Amino acid sequence: MLMAFLIAVGVVCAINTALALLMVAAEAFIADYGACTITVNGERKLAVEGGQSLLSTLKAERIFIPSACGGRGSCGLCKCRVTGGAGNPLPTEEPWLSAEEKAQGVRLSCQVRVKGDLAIVIPAELFNVVQYTTRVTAIRDLTHDIRELRLRLLEPAAIRFAAGQFIQFEVPPYDLTDEPVYRAYSVASPPSVRGEIELEIRYVPEGICTTYVHRHLKVGDAVTINGPYGDFRLRDGEREIIFIAGGSGMAPIKSILYDMREKGIRRKATYFFGAKALRDLFLLDEMRAMEKALPAFRFVPALSAPEAADDWSGERGLITEVVGRRVPDASAMEAYLCGSPLMIDACIEVLKRKGLAEDRIFYDKFA
Repeated sequence: MLMAFLIAVGVVCAINTALALLMVAAEAFIADYGACTITVNGERKLAVEGGQSLLSTLKAERIFIPSACGGRGSCGLCKCRVTGGAGNPLPTEEPWLSAEEKAQGVRLSCQVRVKGDLAIVIPAELFNVVQYTTRVTAIRDLTHDIRELRLRLLEPAAIRFAAGQFIQFEVPPYDLTDEPVYRAYSVASPPSVRGEIELEIRYVPEGICTTYVHRHLKVGDAVTINGPYGDFRLRDGEREIIFIAGGSGMAPIKSILYDMREKGIRRKATYFFGAKALRDLFLLDEMRAMEKALPAFRFVPALSAPEAADDWSGERGLITEVVGRRVPDASAMEAYLCGSPLMIDACIEVLKRKGLAEDRIFYDKFA
């Protein structure tokens, strides 16, 4: 009886799998949606061919919606309002959309397939996003798994961005992808340097972009990017600042600090930087030089699991523990955080317990 039941379950699963594959095949190879019109912000009309995702379709029209996962529906970044023609959100979108966003028609553009005419609303600043051709002029290993890239802009030859913003890096087809894929990376260089940008990219095993950068990219190679994106930037004012980052989260904070130095911003600021062991720390000399250039600035690196040979006499523990020890009262401060979602969420809770209002906590999460 048990064997018959298991066989029946197996048959049902096999049938469902076959039907799902047939639906995917039909979607990819049989369906022909023909010419469609996308109306943008009620005024601009795009004549496009149906069948692709909204994200990809807009990219082909040189309208770039930010996406950190390359269109897999795993970052929740590529949101836009779809006011007509798209139907209800898919299950893959549900985790990323609040009830308010659903009521407003917000969708993940990578999950909306263009099957007919659509009406969408996107921020006006996205029309200012530009695609750039660049060339790699320098590659430097900052740690065992973080690599710094310097890209010289070729066409256009200059970029305007705010310290803290990010660009999207195009990975061409290679072993891990049969089509171009975009990934988001914060700019590490200051906005005053308009003819080139620096990126800090951490290696993730089997990561499409990080593997390409760490295993294949060479000085002299051409790279396509687009941007800038994001509203992670220093707010005007005189409040004391807390910066918190870990790993390649250093990039936007570094850009903000260089911008502060160049503009003569002398606000009191403390930068808490978390790493596991000594080999994961980098740019220490640059941060000590920043302390001399900005007298009210202090850099506080911390190791959560130093190795025996590290001979570390600085702060120890998770960065949340260090912030908890070093910041008795944050009620009059503002904070800028960059790192993994878990780290940022934990830091937000610590800062709130220290009296910092959540609307003065600004962050840039990356997976």
